[in-house]
Amino acid sequence: MVYASDVASVVTTRMDIYTFTKLCKILENRGGLSNSKNMLVDEQVAMFLHTLAHNEKNRNIGIMFKRSGETICRYFKLVLKAVCQVHKEFYKEPVPIPDNEIDERWKWFKGCLGALDGTYVKVRVPASDRKPYRSRKGEICTNVLGVCTRDLQFTYVLAGWEGSAADSRVLRDAISRPNGLKVPHGNYYLCDAGYMNCEGFLSPYRGQRYHLNDWNHPPTTAKELYNMRHAQARNVIERCFGLIKNRWAILRDVSFHPHDSMSRIIIACCLINNFIRATMAEDPIEHEVPINHTQPINDHDNVITTVETSQVWSDYRDNLANAMFTEWNARRAH
Repeated sequence: MVYASDVASVVTTRMDIYTFTKLCKILENRGGLSNSKNMLVDEQVAMFLHTLAHNEKNRNIGIMFKRSGETICRYFKLVLKAVCQVHKEFYKEPVPIPDNEIDERWKWFKGCLGALDGTYVKVRVPASDRKPYRSRKGEICTNVLGVCTRDLQFTYVLAGWEGSAADSRVLRDAISRPNGLKVPHGNYYLCDAGYMNCEGFLSPYRGQRYHLNDWNHPPTTAKELYNMRHAQARNVIERCFGLIKNRWAILRDVSFHPHDSMSRIIIACCLINNFIRATMAEDPIEHEVPINHTQPINDHDNVITTVETSQVWSDYRDNLANAMFTEWNARRAH
């Protein structure tokens, strides 16, 4: 399944042989995973990755690996624990956009750390607990907050909130946790109109065109131009969600694992996604997710701990939009 060729390895585990071998070593040396009497580390990791990649039942994995269901379940939990154990190593440290940035997509957002948004992942919960997990579309799911850098790597993930929870409520929980999302003063993340425009979180104007597929003709006002450039930059989080759901089938449909385990499984998928992007020379999944992909419609003592409306940040957004529009009009006139 893995060592036959890189092609076979990517199909079964979503990574080539070199990346798979390196992951096994990291989980063994720093994640606490070890060979057992009857199973080596690489087989444990292969079973785990194959389950994530194809959302297989334990019964099917047991037939494929010629192991009992109890064995599959036990080693899945061990590998999951090992992956979460090395989360600090796999999460990407955010770096603010510098003042001398020349990338057309990001040069207006100096000090920006990346983008954030929420996504839904279907979960299996007891019938008595389904009501709070029912989203606006009627699906039983969990609301997952994802935060990423501009190079499509996650810096923070919070999973476990009910599907009925508002995105802003999940964000408030994330920044209030002792080990939660840290946003230093002077820096910020791009977020959509579902969040407040306030210190640390820069949102678009409501009531204006925003989504990338809305721009069939050029913007006509400062607010429209700002929204267009905001959407182009913030789209990185949409692509991140597209990448992990393309890579891991367990995130695309209801998994066979209980809800109690799904939060850590979701985080593990994001962590391994980071590892793959940082290690593999070429990620074939990236070519399957278009650039304009959209979802279906550390100084801990000096960080933001509240999410509230702010006139200062409203003025900051207005000034930024006007500066964009002035420069854009001057370039067009020239």
